[in-house]
Amino acid sequence: MKLSIGGYSFYNTFANGMIDVFGYLETVKYRYNLNAVDMYNRFIGDNSKPLLELADESYIRKVRQALDEKELQVVNYAADAASIWDEDPDKRELLYQNALKNIRASEILGAKTIRIDTGGAFSNNPNGVFDHMSDEQFELIVTRYQEYAKLAADFGARIGPENHTGPSLNPHFMRKIAEAVDHKNYGVLLHVDRWKVDPEAGDAMVAPYAYHIHFGGNTLAQEEKSIAIAQTIIDSGFDAYWAVEHNGPGNQYIEVEWTLAAMKKVLKNVK
Repeated sequence: MKLSIGGYSFYNTFANGMIDVFGYLETVKYRYNLNAVDMYNRFIGDNSKPLLELADESYIRKVRQALDEKELQVVNYAADAASIWDEDPDKRELLYQNALKNIRASEILGAKTIRIDTGGAFSNNPNGVFDHMSDEQFELIVTRYQEYAKLAADFGARIGPENHTGPSLNPHFMRKIAEAVDHKNYGVLLHVDRWKVDPEAGDAMVAPYAYHIHFGGNTLAQEEKSIAIAQTIIDSGFDAYWAVEHNGPGNQYIEVEWTLAAMKKVLKNVK
């Protein structure tokens, strides 16, 4: 099975100073016996900065060395503080520069896929709407992803958003963006069962563009539903990595152990 563990699954542990990026790699390799990781850029950056600031390249190369020593591959690199759209043009420029730095970090780490979000209102923003996207917003999102896809193509990666915020929580917009970008190195990190618009249809609509999958514990707790979603994704032609991502209270090592076992059971029950 092609399995990985989203780095965000250990974010509370990381924020409490109880794990670092090297501990994460050790955990994935020797506790869960996997050969792939989802790298989270907050593990290799200064989170005290207003906008996450990545470590310098010498540190990132040490992380790459640790990956190589453990024969681990980065199947996804998740970049926070690098989204495309913000209402403030100055903030958009800062996010753009961050995105370029994260793409470079992804290259150093040998990432196969890269998550850079569309940006826009967060789902908990009372002013956030998911049935509208301005022409300006759409055009910038498409132009940036076309640029990023060309950069990712230089080192054989695919890049694109996760259904996280603003327009990306609407599967119709995700499909519209993918069709407009129209680049083989563009794709979507599909976090299943997470849509604000057409939640029952969203996973099937976006699955053909998926380069990586995230399953959360809340979804995996519904076994029959999870099997049906996974079957839909496989039927769309997906043949890459499935990652569990479940960040909650309590012992995150135990949470991940459960979600990983549940993910294995789901995949064992699909055709």
